[in-house]
This record gives sequence, C-alpha cells and structure tokens, in this order.
Amino acid sequence: MFEATALNARNARIQTLFRLLFGLMTGLLILPVLIILTTLIHEGGSVISYDFLFTSPTDGMTAGGIFPALIGTIWLVAVALIISVPLGVAAAIYLSEYAPENWLTRAINLAIINLAGVPSIVHALFGVGAFVLFLNFGTSILAASLTLAVMTLPVVIVATRESLQAVPLAFREACWNMGATRWQTIRRVVLPNAVSGILTGVILEVSRTTGETAPIMFTGAVFFTPFLPQGVFDQTMAMSLHLFVVSTQVPGVPEQLPYGVALVLIGMVLTMNSLSIAFRMHLRGRKKW
Repeated sequence: MFEATALNARNARIQTLFRLLFGLMTGLLILPVLIILTTLIHEGGSVISYDFLFTSPTDGMTAGGIFPALIGTIWLVAVALIISVPLGVAAAIYLSEYAPENWLTRAINLAIINLAGVPSIVHALFGVGAFVLFLNFGTSILAASLTLAVMTLPVVIVATRESLQAVPLAFREACWNMGATRWQTIRRVVLPNAVSGILTGVILEVSRTTGETAPIMFTGAVFFTPFLPQGVFDQTMAMSLHLFVVSTQVPGVPEQLPYGVALVLIGMVLTMNSLSIAFRMHLRGRKKW
C-alpha cells in the first residue's frame, strides 16, 4: 500500500484548484447566455403564438406577426449556404491538398485571414458596389446572399482546411499505393472523413448569416413588404433587420414585441445549429479512427 507524500498532496491540491478555476471560467461563459435566454423568454414569451409566427406585420408594424421576415431569413441563409459552402470547400481542398508552399499560397492565406477581420459594414458597401450596381442584380435576395457568402467564406475555408489536415496521412498513402489518383483519394477517403469538421464551419456560417444586419440592409432586405419572395431577384424582409426596425425606428411598438422577435431569432439559430450538430455527431460516430 502506497502512502501519499507531501509532494503528491501538494500536486493534488493544485490540480483541484485549477479544476475549480477552469470550472468557474466555464460557468462565467455560460452565465451570460442563460441570462439572455431567460430575459428573452420572460419578456417576449407572451407574444409567441401561431398568429405571431404565421401572419404579416400590421398597424404600421406595431402589431401582427413576423412571417415575411421569417421566410426571408430562411431564403437569405439558404442561398448564402448554396453559394459559399461549395466555394469554401473547393478553396480549402486546393490549399490543403494541391497548393505548393510558396509566396502565392502564403498570400492567399493572408488574404483569407484579412477577409475574416473586415467589418460587416464594409462587406455591405462592397456588396452594393459589386452585386447591386456592377453585376446589376439590384437590391435582391441574390445580392444580399452573395454579400453574406463573401463575408462568411473565411469561416468555411478555415474549418474545412483544418478538418482535411486532421485526416491521417496514412489514409492518403494507402490509397496512393493502391493506384488511386489524388482526386480519387480526396473524394473517396479524405472528404468523407472530414465532413464532420466541415459541418463545424457550416454551423458557424449559419449563426453569423442569420444575425447579420448591415450587409443585407443595403443589398436586399427591406423595411416592410407583405409579400413573400418568389425568387432570388425579389426583395425580402429579414429577422435581424426587422428586430432593428421595431426596436428603434417604429414608434408605439409594444414593449414585448422586440423581445418576441429576438426570441424567435435566437430560436432559429439554436434550431439550425442543433440539427447541424446532431448530424455532425452522427457522422463522427461512424468514424473508425
């Protein structure tokens, strides 16, 4: 039977101290989220109803529901994902699997890092110049989604590249030794094993695109429209802009209404993220390594 020495006891106390410290730090991170959710549910839960979710705003946006903004947000997020995910994954595959280590690759990586740090209002002005005016898409869902796609491309590229590089090199070498080409190896082995990490980038993109206001305010979202969009060249309402409008621009709005809009917006983000995370966990559970 071994007896703990003074050094063992000291190390155990230090370990306990750091465990408590890290647990406290984690709790401090979770606490603001809980406070925000509790506040939104307490203040805005009373306005959530079938009519609120599935009717249009009325009485100068001081009453009614949020259905056009809800559908418009889904349009913006879906089109942005369709545009950015294939481009981001393709760029990450090139940088991870094909690109040599030279000045051009380093310049591309630097550009990606800088693009991630550009403020959203700058992306909005770029979207106006590039998509609304130069490509003549007008203020539309397509112009707004392209702006969101450009803004979120770095997230998809970085997440995909990290997940591709996490696939063991031995997997690639085994395929090459069997005579497979580089693309066959990427398509049949590397991508299937990296797809759970790619979904991490998609989850982060969904969260950001759903909540952005400035890029869509100038490129495709409108103050109010009672009509649902029929295509990508239509204008639309959006949840984030609608929340800004009813909170700051419309007089006489009931106090609970902005909280209700915010609660639905948070619920959308949490629902999309939860579905993506569940799918990612399912894919990770199928891994053999």
